[in-house]
Amino acid sequence: MILNELNKSIDYIDENLTKELNLLDISNFVGLPAQHYRNLFIFLSGIGLSEYIKKRKLYFANKDLLNNEPVTNVATKYGYSMDGFTRTFKAWSGYLPSQIHENQVLISYPKLSFFVNVTGGINMKTRIVQQPKFNIVGIQKRVPMQFEGVNKDIDQLANSITEQQKKEMHHLQDMEPKEIVNVSYNADEDFTKEEGYLTHMVGVLTTKNDISSQMDVIHFNESKWVVFENEGEFPKTLQDTYAKIYSEWLPDTEYTLSDVPMFSFTKFDSSNNDFAYSEIWVAVSH
Repeated sequence: MILNELNKSIDYIDENLTKELNLLDISNFVGLPAQHYRNLFIFLSGIGLSEYIKKRKLYFANKDLLNNEPVTNVATKYGYSMDGFTRTFKAWSGYLPSQIHENQVLISYPKLSFFVNVTGGINMKTRIVQQPKFNIVGIQKRVPMQFEGVNKDIDQLANSITEQQKKEMHHLQDMEPKEIVNVSYNADEDFTKEEGYLTHMVGVLTTKNDISSQMDVIHFNESKWVVFENEGEFPKTLQDTYAKIYSEWLPDTEYTLSDVPMFSFTKFDSSNNDFAYSEIWVAVSH
C-alpha cells in the first residue's frame, strides 16, 4: 500500500538530514514519480516537502545545541552557513542558537506519519480510457504554482495564443478528448505550498507529428488513463478533485501512477461562467 511507502520515505528523510536531500532521491526511494510524490506529500500533510525537511533539520539541530554542541559544528552539520543558520533558527524557534543550552530550550517538531482518515464516502465518478501514442501540442510558459483560485498567469497564457496558432491546433486535433486541455509539469523541486514555478501548456491532443516550430509539444506513449469527471463551481470543484485524487483515491487504489503529466479540460455553462464540467486525466499502470 502506498501509505507504507510514504511512511518509509519519512524515515529515509530523518536518516539523511545531514546530507543534501532532494526530491528525486526521495521519490526514487519510494518508487513514485517525483511530481506525484511531491503532490501526494503536500495534499496529505498540508506542508511542502522542503519546508518539512527544513523544520526537521532545525528540530535535530535544536537537540544537538541542547547537548552543548558548538553552534558552528551544528550549522555545518545541517548544511547551513553560520549566518544562515542563526537567521533561520531564530525565525523558527524565537531563540538564537547560542541561547539554547543556557536556557535548556527544546522546540518540538514531530515526525510525520501518513494515514487515511475516512470520515465519509465521497463518490468520484471515473472511467478508464486506453490511449494510443499521442502528443499534446500547444503553447506553454513557466507560471507561478497556485493550488487555489484562478491563476492569472495561466489566463494570460491562454489569451496570448494567436489566431494562426489556434488554426494549427484546430487542424492537428484528432483524438479524444476533443477539447482545449491544460497540462502542468516540470515543477520546481524545492517549492513549498504557494511558492515556485511550473511549466503550463494550453493545447490539444493529436496523433500527428507534422507540427510547426510555433508550437510546443509533449510526447506520450500508448497508455491507460483514469478519467475523473466533476461538475460544479469553477475553479473550486476542479481543484478539490485534484486534492481528492491525491488524498483519497491514490492511497487506496490498485493502480500505480505513470511518470507522465496529468491533464484536464473545462467546459463552462453557457449561462453561468462560475459553473463548469471538467475532466482530469491521470495516466496509470497496474
